[in-house]
Amino acid sequence: MTDKVVVLVTAGSAEECGKIARSLVEKRLAACVNILGPIRSVYRWEGKVEDEQEHLMVMKTEQRRFGALRGEVERLHSYDTPEVICLPIAEGSEKYLNWLAESVREER
Repeated sequence: MTDKVVVLVTAGSAEECGKIARSLVEKRLAACVNILGPIRSVYRWEGKVEDEQEHLMVMKTEQRRFGALRGEVERLHSYDTPEVICLPIAEGSEKYLNWLAESVREER
């Protein structure tokens, strides 16, 4: 098991995803953010079943950066309750994981 994680976040538009992604990478909270979509999301919200178009962000970072990343997503996101799900990366390419670690290393 590594200390690296993948974080999934959905948003209502590619533009909103771009704003969030840029902030996370600039602040070294994520090494990379992939933006996929549009996707179709079917979910229950406030007692109703919703069927909406969204975009999905796939973020790569380290576990130690997750709290700050989540806080930044919540600060920038337009949803009252944004999806922010953190999944462990069990293994990966050594070169990629080293690049990821370097990319989220806090500047001194």
